Amino acid sequence: MAARIIAITGASGSGKTYLANRLFEFLQSRYTNLAVIREDSYYRDQSHLPMQERFGVNYDHPDSLEHELLVEHLRKLKAGEAVEVPEYDYAVHNRKCETSRVSSGQIILVEGILLLSNPLLREQFDATLFVDTPLDVCFARRLARDTVERGRTEESVVAQFETTVKPMFHRFIEPNKCHAELLISGEKKRSAMLAELLGHLESLISEFSFACASQPTDSSPPEAHS
Repeated sequence: MAARIIAITGASGSGKTYLANRLFEFLQSRYTNLAVIREDSYYRDQSHLPMQERFGVNYDHPDSLEHELLVEHLRKLKAGEAVEVPEYDYAVHNRKCETSRVSSGQIILVEGILLLSNPLLREQFDATLFVDTPLDVCFARRLARDTVERGRTEESVVAQFETTVKPMFHRFIEPNKCHAELLISGEKKRSAMLAELLGHLESLISEFSFACASQPTDSSPPEAHS
């Protein structure tokens, strides 16, 4: 059976990564043939750029992502083919040599901030969710996360948010939330967010009661960049 693809999107810090991971865990307890694809994995190869120049790339702009490759991979998955998803090394802002194999016949969760900005990508999704969270809440979450988990200074987090994250949100993310089938408030209790999403996906997920139970899982949720 060809893959059914569920997109989970929203601003950086909105709660989309949390929701994608919890949905994966919930489904994994019932089915065995699942995968998560991170939009971050498709950041363009930057081997041609010196390290210092890589730090200056606007990673919140669609041009930083190889969406054409993601579209190709999703089409192949829907056609029943397996794909090799790139792996990204955030420490050096470049792709690794390794890839992760994702097979078809699965429920595929795709998570990222700019999934709805590309019309060709939108055509590939069987369901779309936008985690709608006020930008000031997203900023507070990013600040806490990046200073504690990623060793960044408060000044650098603020500078990135003001120069790229916020303007790109207003330009590319917020205007495209109209393309989502379901808007979920990122300020809800997390259990309520998951329950609302599962209710929306009930009929789609039920189609895989037999197909998803027939093969082993070959992917688990990697870390996300934004």
